[in-house]
Amino acid sequence: MSDQGREWQRVQRLDAEWAAGEIDRLAGVKLVVEGPCGGGEVGAAFVRWEDGHRSVLKWRPGTRLEDLERGPLAVVDVLRAAGYPAPRTELAVQVGTAVVTVQELMPGATVEQLTDELLDQVLDLNALQAGRLAGSTVPSLPLYLQADGPGFCLHEPLRQRDARTAALEGRIAAVELETLAGDDAVHVDFHPGNLLHTNGKLTGVIDWDGAGRGHRGFDLVTLRFGVRGPISKRLDQILDELPYDVLRAAWAHMSLRMVDWAIRHFPAGEADYWVDLAGQRI
Repeated sequence: MSDQGREWQRVQRLDAEWAAGEIDRLAGVKLVVEGPCGGGEVGAAFVRWEDGHRSVLKWRPGTRLEDLERGPLAVVDVLRAAGYPAPRTELAVQVGTAVVTVQELMPGATVEQLTDELLDQVLDLNALQAGRLAGSTVPSLPLYLQADGPGFCLHEPLRQRDARTAALEGRIAAVELETLAGDDAVHVDFHPGNLLHTNGKLTGVIDWDGAGRGHRGFDLVTLRFGVRGPISKRLDQILDELPYDVLRAAWAHMSLRMVDWAIRHFPAGEADYWVDLAGQRI
């Protein structure tokens, strides 16, 4: 196996000690690994700097640092300048075919249940994303409605599972948009697990690794796929106000993303929930 292959395997195994060692070797920065992050922070670990402050170490295999800098990192820099509570990247290092980042540890706990009060704050943050990337070189976000995404948004699992998911895939592919037009900052994975709060006040939005340029309504559609219960009715009413092409394309993307992922990774039968949800708008 090549050195790059071994590096990729180590990163995939979430070997934080190895990643910290590579940062020391390449950047001369010593970090003490405290343990893995919980919740949705797959591929992340808590680390402590020599001065005692704590951060989050993350890694992205198959990534070039220059792509990260002109995409997700640039998005976060723009939003932070506008007062958006997104984590500052304290260090980013190319390690073979992966990028290892060390990010600010944001205060607060993960949102377990989205309330009306928290949704009001989410909408305020979403408004801050409007037009922030006008004139920037941040790439537009692909939707993958006709072709597979990089390990997610795969079409074949839907075609093969049963007649219902095959029909859904056909309706998704009929939405012939490659990207969503717009100059808004878009998080892409905007669900409650990436929202932090303290006593009902939002304190941070984390996990911007896939961020890019498009229409901020995409994040509200993503949020709808991440909530259940009474709050979903209010969120549906908000989505009704989005431009039709934005709502249709974003809903198609999330339908593909979640149904595909459920078929391949969730217990048998759980995909049916996502198929039902997808069918509400596509």
